[in-house]
Amino acid sequence: MIEILLLPGDGVGPEVVEQAMIVLDAVKSKYSLEYTISEGMIGGQAIDATGKPLPQETLKKVQASDVIILGSVGGPKWDALPSDIRPEKGLLELRKGSDLFANLRPVKCWPQLLEQSPFKNHVVEGVDILIVRELIGGAYFGKKGTSHEGESTAAFDTIEYNDMQIRRIIKKAMDIAGTRRNRITSVDKANVLETSRLWRKIAEEEALNYPKITLNHLYVDNCAMQLCLNPAQFDIIVTENMFGDILSDQASVLGASLGMLPSASIGEGIALYEPIHGSAPDIAGQNKANPLAAILSVAMMLDISFNHRQAAEDVEKAVENVLIAGLRTADIWTKGLGLVGTREMGKAIAEQIK
Repeated sequence: MIEILLLPGDGVGPEVVEQAMIVLDAVKSKYSLEYTISEGMIGGQAIDATGKPLPQETLKKVQASDVIILGSVGGPKWDALPSDIRPEKGLLELRKGSDLFANLRPVKCWPQLLEQSPFKNHVVEGVDILIVRELIGGAYFGKKGTSHEGESTAAFDTIEYNDMQIRRIIKKAMDIAGTRRNRITSVDKANVLETSRLWRKIAEEEALNYPKITLNHLYVDNCAMQLCLNPAQFDIIVTENMFGDILSDQASVLGASLGMLPSASIGEGIALYEPIHGSAPDIAGQNKANPLAAILSVAMMLDISFNHRQAAEDVEKAVENVLIAGLRTADIWTKGLGLVGTREMGKAIAEQIK
């Protein structure tokens, strides 16, 4: 029995998680999956209720769970809070406390959405990239602070990595590459940063243990350019925390919308699944959010945590069929296609599965 914890969070998070659960229920009925569901608070909603972005009660539920499905955190309401109690702090603590060191962000250009991409069709056609981002090291977790001297204020954030952190994310990427096209691009800034020079050294060492896999290196600025010029060259991109955060959001534009991109954060135990988009407070509660990233995150969960590839493929096929049928939420809509809301899209996916 798999224990699932829902953390819907803020903004559109509860709306997209609700639709993801409707789809999961359809899969459960079809394949007789066994799981239990509980719910907790994180982010802004948790701050409003308890004063903390990741309250103790939620932590207890996390420790009793196998899988977390998260919506989104944050919004303008909490932007003025100190950094140690902002909504995003709760998510960082959750990742660190659960040792979720590997963030997997697939970037797929659905054939039905090529016209919605700002890139020319021949550039994005067939693009299928997996970005493997180290998730609990680097500048987001290094030493940080501010200092004052007279009227001057200075601030610092430290990028910190040790060899163990780098080695395990490289190994994870290599293992996954063996199930795909056996190509890895390791992204760093080794011409400037000491952490990147250590990163590149360890990547070269680990590559010796995977003779079937082709490893190449790119500086992060060049990688950003190549994602625009020739994204189809990439199979797996592995990189550190901040670079991965930026590059995966950039790569999301290839596939037309952030609303299409799921993610998984995994370690040695519990796993977390979430859409990579934010809380979109401007459309929260209006039945406008695209639930497909959350639904595809459930497909990743079925594949990785349930080890049920057929069920995962059912969800992916249902998404494809609905897109073929011309249903679109506002972020991927163009004239002549069927504009639907969050709930209508979720219902259509569930009906496809059934």
